[in-house]
Amino acid sequence: MSATAQVRERKHRIDFKQILIATDFSEASQRALDYAIALAHRYGSALSIVHAIPSDPHEPAPIYLLPRELDRVRLAAERQIKQIDADARLSDLNHRVLVERGPVWDVLAAEIQRENIDLLVLGTRGRGGLKKLALGSIAESVLHQAPCPVLTIGPNVPAADSKTTEFKHILFATDFTPLSTKAFPYALSLAEDYQAQFVLLHMVPPMPIADLGPTSYCPGPFAAESLLKWQDATRRDSAKALRTLLPADANLAATPEYLVGLDFVPEGVLEVAQAHKAELIVMGAMRARSPRIAAHIPWNLTHEVIAHASCPVLTVCN
Repeated sequence: MSATAQVRERKHRIDFKQILIATDFSEASQRALDYAIALAHRYGSALSIVHAIPSDPHEPAPIYLLPRELDRVRLAAERQIKQIDADARLSDLNHRVLVERGPVWDVLAAEIQRENIDLLVLGTRGRGGLKKLALGSIAESVLHQAPCPVLTIGPNVPAADSKTTEFKHILFATDFTPLSTKAFPYALSLAEDYQAQFVLLHMVPPMPIADLGPTSYCPGPFAAESLLKWQDATRRDSAKALRTLLPADANLAATPEYLVGLDFVPEGVLEVAQAHKAELIVMGAMRARSPRIAAHIPWNLTHEVIAHASCPVLTVCN
């Protein structure tokens, strides 16, 4: 099904009836909570706030054999989540808080299925020289396994006002694959809901993918003139393809912008996002069938965008 057909089937409207936020009580998770609350207010969503306590292999005895009053980790987590529950911003929202013991993804997957979650929200932070997700390495698996869209709040995203946060500039980055096709209806619907300036972007690599590699500093079989012709033709074709994505009855506040850039994908997306003051980036993400597979997916593109973007990134798996 084409992106346009998917939008028409959804009648241009997404509805986040159930939002799930995973928290580890860090500052990064707090920033993610701000966005989750803002979206819940916007869409009238039910909000589930979940903390997963991973099993500790160094526990002297199975934790389920200990009296509850001796489970210090769980008691501490329950105290912290009660503080979140007391947040005045949640008082007029249909919400619940939950502490569960178990692997993070198992806890989240069970909650997604049980509550029919429409959106999962995660916070991220930088660790050392690498940018990693606040929930640990398991969060890489979460991004590629979640059956619902995932909104990731990266380490460079400023704190949001949970009552007034608006996405007035939305960037949709596409490579015209099924991954992007799945994400487009969400990008368009959000742009319509927020009456945002909508930017559609496709990045053309500096040279054909087959030629990228250790010898790519030389055009190889492409003479310089042929390379320029290829770039020009590819940009023209990409511009036409971008314009076919938008249905004629799209209800946007302003004429959308169609951009074709000539750069490597992460750098190009980030540069355009900054130039157009994007408050949300929407893009596709590769889906994995198991945590083991997800842990080995090369996700540098998504990772780099999330790690360096100054706005949230919404990813949708195929």
